[in-house]
Amino acid sequence: MSLLLSASEIMRVLNMDLALAAVHAAFLACGEGRVNNPPKSHLNVGPGSFKAIFGEITMPSGHICGVKWNANFPENPWQGRFAVMGKLLLNDPETGLELADMDATHITNYRTGAAGGLAVQHLARKNAARLGLVGAGEQARTQAEAILKIRPIREVTVYSRTSAHAQALGNELAAKYGLEVRVADEEKAAVAGQDIVVSTTPATHPHLLREWVAPGTHINAVGADSPGKQELEPAILKAARVVVDDLAQCREIGEINMPLRRGEFSLDQVYGTLGKIVAGKKPGRAAPQEITVFDATGLAIQDLSLGWEILQRAREMGLGEEKSFLQ
Repeated sequence: MSLLLSASEIMRVLNMDLALAAVHAAFLACGEGRVNNPPKSHLNVGPGSFKAIFGEITMPSGHICGVKWNANFPENPWQGRFAVMGKLLLNDPETGLELADMDATHITNYRTGAAGGLAVQHLARKNAARLGLVGAGEQARTQAEAILKIRPIREVTVYSRTSAHAQALGNELAAKYGLEVRVADEEKAAVAGQDIVVSTTPATHPHLLREWVAPGTHINAVGADSPGKQELEPAILKAARVVVDDLAQCREIGEINMPLRRGEFSLDQVYGTLGKIVAGKKPGRAAPQEITVFDATGLAIQDLSLGWEILQRAREMGLGEEKSFLQ
């Protein structure tokens, strides 16, 4: 029997604390070699793309494998639709039987935000208090939610090419968290002087400049998740301690993919993976004045770990519909 879970049912269980714990477990398993996590497969269609990501993970709470089929259509919000949508299937690695069929739209947003929070925990200065958001979509929202649980943020600056989106997110953050929030008219204001910067745009040309980035800044580069995307000027990477979620995947689709292709950056300049840092096999931030960058492309093991925890809680609460697809 497979448990079918809708987005609304998942949101009765899902919160950022659960996502942070599940994503920590996923990167710990990765750093300790308890995962099988092949790179994503891509299908470009018209104005958007689909991604298939799959893998296997062994955790204290269970042994799970599965696949996520994700759609990414950046122009959808203009028509009132989700930009990112997905489905997640969980299977038993011992028998192959399907355990769950669940909507993955919110799972994707939360697990990506949680990875950003985990990176901040290990790479940002402990006294980081100023957060700059470049981009004001759903991913900016969950990145901010995760980071606010990790560091003592007092001030947030939001920039978006669509000022109404920046204003809406700024109003939401101010009301929800009681923070001082500024809505910037230019991108530089969301980068210069910030302790932590999160960029979540679908850009294909670098728009965050090295001259804006102060010593001691940590950057979560989240937008690059397919070939050709790039948000940071390569000089930022050269000046930084660069940490990736997965080297094989980042070299093909992450923030480093275009600088590598153009010879503006080399693989030996990558410091290591977040999993190795979480597992204690490499240190994180080395000095207060160091610039750090987390290249986040999103891993199947994040979805599997969070999906597994959601499945356990949904069953405890009697949510979803048990369905047998094989008679």
